[in-house]
Amino acid sequence: MTLGKRRTMPAWSYLRKLLFLPIALLLSTLSFAADNWNDTLKQARGQTVYFNAWGGSEEVNDYLNWAARELKSRYGIKLQHVKVDDISTVVSRILTEKSAGRSDSGSVDMMWINGENFKSMKQHGLLYGPFVEQLPSWKYVDTKGKPTTLVDFTEPVEGLEAPWGMAQLVFMHDTSIVPKPPKSMKELFAFSQKNPGLFTYPAPPDFVGTTFLKQAVMELTEHPELLQKPVTDGAFDKVTKPLWAYLDQLHPLLWRKGRTFPTSSTSMLPLLDDGEIGFSLTFNPNAASTAINNGLIPETVRTYVHDKGTIANSHFLAIPFNSSSKAGAQVAINFLMSPEAQIRKANPQVWGDPTVLAPALVSKNDQKKFAELPLGVATLRPEELGTALPEPHSSWVNALEQAWQRRYR
Repeated sequence: MTLGKRRTMPAWSYLRKLLFLPIALLLSTLSFAADNWNDTLKQARGQTVYFNAWGGSEEVNDYLNWAARELKSRYGIKLQHVKVDDISTVVSRILTEKSAGRSDSGSVDMMWINGENFKSMKQHGLLYGPFVEQLPSWKYVDTKGKPTTLVDFTEPVEGLEAPWGMAQLVFMHDTSIVPKPPKSMKELFAFSQKNPGLFTYPAPPDFVGTTFLKQAVMELTEHPELLQKPVTDGAFDKVTKPLWAYLDQLHPLLWRKGRTFPTSSTSMLPLLDDGEIGFSLTFNPNAASTAINNGLIPETVRTYVHDKGTIANSHFLAIPFNSSSKAGAQVAINFLMSPEAQIRKANPQVWGDPTVLAPALVSKNDQKKFAELPLGVATLRPEELGTALPEPHSSWVNALEQAWQRRYR
């Protein structure tokens, strides 16, 4: 029996089909994503988004007022800034709502969050998502150059919160009072022995005050690797022993002899302006320039970091699991991550919060705008910020704060 000749596809034709198949799949995926985002935009129109965020900064509040106006005019969304002092109280409220079975129509639609609060919400299933990598603005995020956009206090983000801004601990000093600032914790102690009363820090659990504790313990401990693991009683005692010995000696040399502490880094600015202290500290590298522009501190103030680096992280935006305006919250977050909003936020004359985006990934026009951002008079250049030290595991935060309160309150 003679078999019939089997028709075969020419090699070039087969190859062409293989080459075009991925392109077709890509176009199909992009079309699907675009359709989904258009659906989100339609659902968002008319929604009110209750955004729970710190309200202690005039610059931040003004920026959010601008964002609210833009979201209203462009997308028909009402962004309502609910000002809070401590986001942990918001986390507790959402947990209470979940315990009460309130799985929708929650009181919070969007929140400014990071660190231990994110970890707590993730562990208790209080977050909506993952949603972040589906946002159109995600493609601009500098995940390679800024790895803290993917890991929050050693906790993987996994698309449950969107990076909004960068932060790094910097110290301010009034050059007319302190021409040459100390650039390590040991140098700070030696300086304070000769110049008592010029230094202080915010009382924990203020975020900046707690960051000062973390910075100090990272510099003083002989076991820094333990800070990247969940805290245990044994590790805590071993790591913090030199910290408490240091603070016991430093506190009598502080402003008001360490009998009282400022409530926040913001409350330190009037003291710096009056010359009552010679230092302040902040987690925003542009904060000093912004404060100078606003006439809050002397023009002689400059910033510096410690020789071996300072703690850095990203801060994020998240959506609670029971938000009643999930579409509106996603549109608001996408806008706040956009090049336009990030460029405005990074301007020291507006807020001065460093961007999470990679300028190389945005349009040529937006690259130009990033490059032309005014560098504040007290703002360190990126290369001058030195080493960005990773945050300790989030479990260390509460342990450090409670121990500090027991010893010094």
